[in-house]
Amino acid sequence: MSLFSQAELRAPVERLAAIERPSASPGEADAAALIAAELRELGAEARVEQESAHGGYWWPIGVLTGASAVAGALFGRPAAALTGLLAAATVTDDITGGSQWFRRWLLPSRTTTNVVAEIGNADAGPTVLVVSHHDAAHSGLAFHPDIPRTIARRFPSYWAKQQTTPGTMWGAVGGPLVMAAGALLGLRHLRTVGTVLCGGYAAAMGDIGMRSVVPGANDNLTGVAVLLSLARSLRDDPLPGVRVILLSTGSEEAFMEGMQAFGRRHFPGLPTESTTVLCVDTVGSPNLLALEGEGMVWMNEYPKDLLAVIQDAASQLGIYLFPNLRLRNATDGLIALRAGYRTAALASVDDLKVPTNYHWPTDTPDNVDYSTVADCARLCRRVLERLAA
Repeated sequence: MSLFSQAELRAPVERLAAIERPSASPGEADAAALIAAELRELGAEARVEQESAHGGYWWPIGVLTGASAVAGALFGRPAAALTGLLAAATVTDDITGGSQWFRRWLLPSRTTTNVVAEIGNADAGPTVLVVSHHDAAHSGLAFHPDIPRTIARRFPSYWAKQQTTPGTMWGAVGGPLVMAAGALLGLRHLRTVGTVLCGGYAAAMGDIGMRSVVPGANDNLTGVAVLLSLARSLRDDPLPGVRVILLSTGSEEAFMEGMQAFGRRHFPGLPTESTTVLCVDTVGSPNLLALEGEGMVWMNEYPKDLLAVIQDAASQLGIYLFPNLRLRNATDGLIALRAGYRTAALASVDDLKVPTNYHWPTDTPDNVDYSTVADCARLCRRVLERLAA
């Protein structure tokens, strides 16, 4: 199938990790141009599409939770309650794959870059969209790797039972709601709790915004490497029964802004009944998995029939998939899922159910498990074959 070897998978990760790639930045654009060029060398028809994006999440979330903290501390009861309710609703829209109207209408915008490569005839049959992202995340104290590991080690029985990652953004919605409830009901202690929680989230967002960008090798240059591997495999061993679109988005780390823009541009031409989406995100930890569901506020379940196809393909290839895990964050797959597409998301974790070096400066090419990346590429190829058949 001429998929990349582990050494060949490492090469683009190292090249791209050397570029500082914040969302909607010149570095992100440089990475997009390099990815498009490499896809063309591998026989794909690739192009770079420029889109408008805010390029961060700390300003939208920080402004809204900060406003709620100020309202809780200084405003009268009606004004504080109204501010909290509006903030909670707006944060919910922003972090769940909604319209993101607050950042799109009221905050500054920059240019983000999506790389789109098409392989196969558009009329050949079903379409499979394989998506990764090439921007890198800001770090922050909230992402310190010892936080989940300390909880796991101190409470092993509790941690072993968990099938969802922690709801790290719940407080950004719950804080304004608690403050608003306290204001409406005249409960000072409840209002104070909500106010403090809002202030804490605003401070955390400020910390993230001031931090430098991590190399982003695992998250998500491993996904980009899988796209490149698939491009060569499809060039050397085509699948005539399927049209494949390889997509690397920008501004995924800004809560999927690149994927949102791709959807506005392309979803009208991709029928939901004949299009399947595979999201490949952070696949360089020791244990590969197919997420059962994801979502920052409520859980969006991935279709069981597609998960069954992936599990069966993994079994045929002798690939172990870490079972029964759901994500309380979000990937580009959420945007496709909410748009009605048959979608699955491939990711990876260590034995403590945590992606290695997540949003931390140690997310370097040396700390990627390339055997997992290679397994992901093999699995994606086999799933493409199943869907083509």
